[in-house]
Amino acid sequence: MQTIAILGANGVYGRWLTPRLIGAGYTVRALVRRPEAAGVAAACGADVRMADIFDQPAMSAALRGCDVGINLATSLPGPSGRGSYEANDRVRQVGTPIWLAACRDAGVKRVIQQSIAMLSASGSDAWSDEDTTFAGGDGVTGRAYGATIAMEGAVRASDLDWLILRGGLFYGPGTGFDDDWFQRARDGKLRLPGDGSDYVSLLHVADMAAATTAAIKHWPSCQTLIIADDEPSQWRDVFGFVTQSVGAAAPEPGARVGFPSFRVRNTRAKAVLNWAPFYTSYRVGLIR
Repeated sequence: MQTIAILGANGVYGRWLTPRLIGAGYTVRALVRRPEAAGVAAACGADVRMADIFDQPAMSAALRGCDVGINLATSLPGPSGRGSYEANDRVRQVGTPIWLAACRDAGVKRVIQQSIAMLSASGSDAWSDEDTTFAGGDGVTGRAYGATIAMEGAVRASDLDWLILRGGLFYGPGTGFDDDWFQRARDGKLRLPGDGSDYVSLLHVADMAAATTAAIKHWPSCQTLIIADDEPSQWRDVFGFVTQSVGAAAPEPGARVGFPSFRVRNTRAKAVLNWAPFYTSYRVGLIR
């Protein structure tokens, strides 16, 4: 059975993916910056190795003997206070080519790159897919999109056999998003992004792990795939469901709009991966 290396295995995506891969019979090597925080990976039986995306020699050493490398490395700001959007852009734009070189040096021929379905945003209520690339964006959003485009470009330009998985907006245990939504709803503080008419394509993190496992099994070589649920929805519907679930008043408009409206299709991934989301919509996954 293949040995799968996961860079960034301490993150929420990695914590869901590791046990699923091990349960499917794969050997997992967890590449992490902080081994002391790799409790889930170690408890599941993964081989934990220390490596940083900016340290090519360490990554090359940790990757040797692996068949597939999965890059989940991010540095987004979180509750711990670590990370920032600027640091995350650097991980994507500067770190990804280093990661790819390390895979090449270590003889890892197949790589999976985590990306974001927001890159396929239409910016409106129009449906979009993998052939759509959002044009525009200022400030932090514009820099983030530029860094993500550069990241994907480095993967495609490599001489490795690659897959890019563009995930929808994660929710589910460990992500913090839905817990925050429900708490703010109970406190009467949940607000709609803008007027709530923008679309969001959500994805339960368990479904991302399932799709990644299916990608390794079926391996549709050199494809970019959107992994999202079946029912992109307007924020007013998602947050209205949340507030109604806890018996709170309907959310009012006025919160910051963090990213463009994205209403993406998952048709291609479902076809080539023989996969479908278990949590088909927010009404299935946002149960409390």
